[in-house]
Amino acid sequence: MTAKPPSTALGTSSPQAGPSPASTVAAQAASAGRKPTSGSAASASPSTAAASPGHTPANALVHVENLTKRYRTTTALRDFSLDLAAGHIVGLMGPNGCGKTTLLKILAGVLADYSGVVAIDGHAPGVATKKIVSYLPDADFLNPAWDAKQAISVYSRFFADFDAKKAASMVDFFELPTNRPLSEMSKGMGEKLQISLVMSRRARVFLLDEPISGVDPATRDVILEGILREFDPQSLLIVSTHLISDIEHFVDYALFVKEGRILLQGDADDLRAAHADSLDAIFRKEYR
Repeated sequence: MTAKPPSTALGTSSPQAGPSPASTVAAQAASAGRKPTSGSAASASPSTAAASPGHTPANALVHVENLTKRYRTTTALRDFSLDLAAGHIVGLMGPNGCGKTTLLKILAGVLADYSGVVAIDGHAPGVATKKIVSYLPDADFLNPAWDAKQAISVYSRFFADFDAKKAASMVDFFELPTNRPLSEMSKGMGEKLQISLVMSRRARVFLLDEPISGVDPATRDVILEGILREFDPQSLLIVSTHLISDIEHFVDYALFVKEGRILLQGDADDLRAAHADSLDAIFRKEYR
């Protein structure tokens, strides 16, 4: 993962850039409220029926309606609509630059300048949702001087829902050293530590942005196994990736994004049956 400082990620990319990692942990735990606003009328994605503005379907833990996000002259998301219920592991799939990270940042409450309706458990991204959303950004967010014990200690202080025992169990599962600073760990080890922290909150929605990017295939398998091992079936897990073949066995719902729009979505098994092919093969056909 490339280092870039997301405003509510748990730390900064380097000690020289912006506030300290500990202070940014506090920022994520603090408030950043925003009410949902209705955007211009537009049709929902082909496989999702949009609710009326401001109304969240009863079974939808995540509700997005006609979401549009622009960066100056670039439109990252276009009339994006979907509803996702708890109990699923969702693969948010697409090439780099298709809008995956932008969507996760909005759901995490990092980005607030958008049009459309976004609701997490009936609330707009903000104070209420930060208590139930755990977010792994596509960036290194821990202080490189911290070891695993220090990182767990910091999370324990800043997040009331953090389960230190679970974090320690994940660190043990990943066979990570507990007294070696992050600066002396490999990229894969650092990624495992960050995931251990994020997955150890008692959240209802987990957002993981490219958790297996930049590590070798063997490490990818171990990371996915560790995530699945700690997945609470009462929660919702959204994992973004462009490595479809690696994550295919891991997800039960697939969401293909292209140029800021939903290209295809549905139950993973249903999509495979309908197309008589794997998700990876479907991806290659649709994005060639």
